[in-house]
Amino acid sequence: VTTIIPNGTEPHDFEPKAQDLVSLGKAKVFVYSGFGMEAWADKAVQSADNPDLVAVEASKGAEPLKNTDPGEVKEHGQYDPHIWLSLKGAETEVRNIEAGLAKADPANQDYYSKNCGEFVSKLESLYSEYDQKFKAVPKKSFVTGHAAFGYLCRDFGLQQNSVEDTFAEGEPSAQQLAELVKYCKKNQVTTIFAEEMASPEVSKTLADEVGAKVETIYTIESAEDNKDYLERVESNLGKIYASLGGKT
Repeated sequence: VTTIIPNGTEPHDFEPKAQDLVSLGKAKVFVYSGFGMEAWADKAVQSADNPDLVAVEASKGAEPLKNTDPGEVKEHGQYDPHIWLSLKGAETEVRNIEAGLAKADPANQDYYSKNCGEFVSKLESLYSEYDQKFKAVPKKSFVTGHAAFGYLCRDFGLQQNSVEDTFAEGEPSAQQLAELVKYCKKNQVTTIFAEEMASPEVSKTLADEVGAKVETIYTIESAEDNKDYLERVESNLGKIYASLGGKT
């Protein structure tokens, strides 16, 4: 498996290089998340000139969340791309990937189907566990540095309040920061989440202002440690649950 976007690279700003197109020209399957996350994908597939390449838009069939900021829409497109942070979204992506692999390699279709079924069962089990947990917590909203958790919030009826926008661009204005401080104090927020690839400085400033702690949360946009997808999502859910008053 070749990963086109290198670890530690900001995926929202990535553009493929000539060597990446060479890799696509030799590949059997190309998986990309979609919803505008890889705006370069269609052009790259065309440039690769590989008629046997099976291109899989993993988010196909999922219900997108729309961006409401005109500036974001103009620069990045109309959808929030962070579908993989949702367990329900991940199930859609896994099933699309399974179909793509089976199309490219029909002789091993049963193998892909078995693995997909086992993984989906784990996703559903984790969803059921936290669906019950989040229904029982007294709070329903949390504060994070990057507005990447809209799909996760939709899964569980939660709300995110963020320091930065959906695409982790820029710092909040003094007015925005003041509003977040007011919100945190009013709602007795004890945890401000910061992402593993982003600078925690603004989140730390907010946390210091309201007497909260900063905790790292995964956007799963890069392989920065040895945890797999399920371990990272479970870590996210556990930290959010605890921040909302959940009992472990």
